[in-house]
Amino acid sequence: MGGANVVIGPALAVAAVAAVLLAAVVGRAAGLGTARAAALAAVRAVVQLGAVSLLLGAIIGSLAASAALVAVMMGVAAWTSARRVTGHSVLTERSGAWVLLPIGLAPLPVVAALVAGGVVPPVGVAVIPMAGILIGGTMTATSLAGRRALDELRSRRGEVEAALSLGFLPRDAAVEIARPTGAQALVPPLDQTRTVGLVTLPGAFVGMLLGGATPIEAGAVQLLVLLLLLAVESVAVAVTLELVCRGRIRRPAVSAAG
Repeated sequence: MGGANVVIGPALAVAAVAAVLLAAVVGRAAGLGTARAAALAAVRAVVQLGAVSLLLGAIIGSLAASAALVAVMMGVAAWTSARRVTGHSVLTERSGAWVLLPIGLAPLPVVAALVAGGVVPPVGVAVIPMAGILIGGTMTATSLAGRRALDELRSRRGEVEAALSLGFLPRDAAVEIARPTGAQALVPPLDQTRTVGLVTLPGAFVGMLLGGATPIEAGAVQLLVLLLLLAVESVAVAVTLELVCRGRIRRPAVSAAG
């Protein structure tokens, strides 16, 4: 094993368990209510990454199978974001199904363009990670923008009604209230792009270095990833806000008693 690689062995397992225990203990001690969630998330991560590692080994040589896996990733991302934003399942409620649009609208064409342009080779080992990074970014941006916009529209319902009384169309009245808050979903990718190399060394950069790439190669790929994330997340936030303001993405009505 090369000296630059992380050593797989008992010490790594101990470090992983210690990290989970620290997250759980801090969550409980600080009253954050995240101790159980941290432990469950860790168990899920172990199971899911183990399964994905085995699956990738079997399909990574087939572009068609890799594309199928990307479709599954899209579905899981949409399911997760829909539950976060609306409380609805993608499969059981149309409002949740609309979340598919901002999550997939930009990443899939972008990955296809990168492959067609020769930037990313048409092999699973390159397509799957790139698609996963971009889909993960739009999932997060959609969840943040959708939740914040819906929260704002609910808490400032009186202002929306006042705008309607002044002659604003429903969509325009909602935009005036939701846009500033929903746009805050772009703060994380903007900050990450501004501070890369000064505060953080993101995963793609570190992964390529550990894999044997030169620092220049790793830096070039990481720069591309960051810029692509900024682009696709901007599209996701804009589309999510539009869908929220048009009433396509919404939450169940809350009864007066509830």
